[in-house]
Amino acid sequence: MSTDATTLARRLVATPSHDDPDEVGSLLESWLREHTDATVERDEVGNVFARRGGGDCSLALVGHHDVVPPDPGQQDESGYVVEERDGRLFGRGSADMKGSLAAMACAFRDSDPAGELVFASFVGEEQGGTGCRAAIRDGFAPEYAVVGEGSTGYSAPGVTDVAVAHKGRRASTITARGTAAHASEPGAGTNAIYRATDAVDVIRGLSTPETTVRGKRVQGSLEVTEIHGGDAWNMIPDRCTVTVDERTVPGERAGLETVELIEGVTWSVEQDLPPMACRDERFAAVALAVAQAIQDGDPEHVVKPHATDAGWLAAEADTQTLVIGAAEPGQAHTADESVSTAALERCQRLYRTLAERFP
Repeated sequence: MSTDATTLARRLVATPSHDDPDEVGSLLESWLREHTDATVERDEVGNVFARRGGGDCSLALVGHHDVVPPDPGQQDESGYVVEERDGRLFGRGSADMKGSLAAMACAFRDSDPAGELVFASFVGEEQGGTGCRAAIRDGFAPEYAVVGEGSTGYSAPGVTDVAVAHKGRRASTITARGTAAHASEPGAGTNAIYRATDAVDVIRGLSTPETTVRGKRVQGSLEVTEIHGGDAWNMIPDRCTVTVDERTVPGERAGLETVELIEGVTWSVEQDLPPMACRDERFAAVALAVAQAIQDGDPEHVVKPHATDAGWLAAEADTQTLVIGAAEPGQAHTADESVSTAALERCQRLYRTLAERFP
């Protein structure tokens, strides 16, 4: 039998939101108005907010209702295809992250919060956090937040853990410029590919940043992912570009700017999604205690490998943030994306219990 969270998740997942999240935003807004006595609003970019309770301290349950484009089998003429079988809910956005979003909405409805409780669902998470950043610019800055991205199955299968940190992502491009010439007269030109490969050698020699959060090691990475240069087999190329994927850690960055010491080489950053680290020991401890109390497994503090809106909240709103959600690794953005309905029920209890105990 479907739980409250699964029932709402089915409706959210069935509603397309990869091109335009407005319809699913309207669904969320109307559901909150119908099922809660909260103050509900939707801002001009499409973010949905609800607030209830009171006090000097606020806890926000945060998600997003936009998704990446569906695979062909995940959409038909009526909308997104949703199936429930073998204890799982299948469909685009079920794992990332309409399942946990539904669990948050139900927990928001059912809880008797210890302070001000905020529900927030953003647009534009899949486009670099545009909705979250717009909300922060408009003053959204809760003291504490739980972001409902996946944290299930990190320490052990079927266990919902508490992520105290995640990596960020800095995407950058190295551009090497030279002088074109005929390949039969190489001395007449300057080979941009050679300059680019000199830059790649510098990157390979850089140390990868790492740090520790709540006793957990956070290891960054640095990888060259593309190289493009040259127009013909018999021409010395005058331009070559190299793309670099850097997974950043809190407080540390690789020294990519050193490639500009090479003549003719420049470096530019296209995207910089911040990492997240929860600095509040009590918040992390209470959340882990709640996670331990509501499930049979032995959850742990863990580190997520990829960026979420938690990074923007930590970096730009100074919010103490944790990531707790139903999805397991390897489910988001896949052709058979799914989430465990048992994990949705578990997260609904977790969010509600945490809201009633903290702050």
